[in-house]
Amino acid sequence: MENYMKKIISESANTRRAFWVEEIRKLSGDFGADSTRLEKELSEEIKKHGIPVLLDHLRLCGDIPESYDHDSSEEKLYSNYTDALLCEAFKAIGLKSIVIKERADVADVEAYAKTYDFVADAKAFRLSRTAKNQKDFKVQAMDGWKHGKKYAMVVCPIYQLPARTSQIYQQASSRNVCIFTY
Repeated sequence: MENYMKKIISESANTRRAFWVEEIRKLSGDFGADSTRLEKELSEEIKKHGIPVLLDHLRLCGDIPESYDHDSSEEKLYSNYTDALLCEAFKAIGLKSIVIKERADVADVEAYAKTYDFVADAKAFRLSRTAKNQKDFKVQAMDGWKHGKKYAMVVCPIYQLPARTSQIYQQASSRNVCIFTY
């Protein structure tokens, strides 16, 4: 019997994921410089190879590698990687977008269009982490981090969201925070 299903995750996507997991592991000791380098190299890769590469990254970025220690610099840089991907995704659909460098009480990404703007945050979790709570999704925090913008967005893989009722959905709808998933 022939397999008619198109392979969604290619070998090149898996190879690319392995490459970036190792790139993130190569820390210089200067987190700011590492973040800037990562964002620049990721942007260049996407410009060179196009939307299919961006989609490959997005399909595989939702899980923090288990090989990274909890609360390590690698894990923090991985979070920056997901923010940079979100920024690139916004650019791909025609928005202007930046990754915000300051990290205290602000969202991670801003996006702009002619008539609106918003802040956003990409969420990634370890597959081994099963118990998540509403604070993990930062819906209430995103509301406070709008800083004059009307909207906010939290982006995460669908399998990371609560399957049943959760306070995050009520919080999001009452605070103009979009929970966006893929």
